[in-house]
Amino acid sequence: MLRWKTLRAAALALAALAAAGAARAVEIGEDGLHKQPWFSYTFKDLREDIQTAREQGKRLVLFIEQRGCIYCKKMHEEVYSDPEIADFIARNFMVVQINMFGDEEVTDLDGATLTEKEAVRRWGVLFTPTALFMPDTPPEDGRNAAQAAVATVPGAFGKGTTRDMYQWVLDKGYEGDEPFQRYHARMIEARRKGQ
Repeated sequence: MLRWKTLRAAALALAALAAAGAARAVEIGEDGLHKQPWFSYTFKDLREDIQTAREQGKRLVLFIEQRGCIYCKKMHEEVYSDPEIADFIARNFMVVQINMFGDEEVTDLDGATLTEKEAVRRWGVLFTPTALFMPDTPPEDGRNAAQAAVATVPGAFGKGTTRDMYQWVLDKGYEGDEPFQRYHARMIEARRKGQ
């Protein structure tokens, strides 16, 4: 009887681990990039995308990735797979994926038409993943996406940092006197105190 209970407990534990692993699995597209169900698929005309996001009550984020990027995988499997973070982003942001070496057409904010890889080079993005948070209205001064971005985040970060960055942009923290690093430290302290 004890042996049956031990085997049953082990089987349940394995099933739970398998379910947890399956929950973290993220679809990989034909381009080799991870695909989140809340990504937006557009014609990548960035002025139109900012307007569309605004009409939906959201902010536009360009999420730049490349095939085989271990840090992109980390973000998708460990951070963006968290239901709380995924729901928050889906509710408040329109995320458009850009392939660092892709050939899809992008129309930049200044009207230049380029391939994804040309746009990424033009924007000076060297590392994946990189998130470019766009302003809530398209600029009228001829800036490109990198120049107009209200925040640029290169690299993979944990759940707390990622959630805080998206919240800071949503709250337009970039317009205030508290830089992100101080805001993030304040949020860490608030979470530590259970506030």
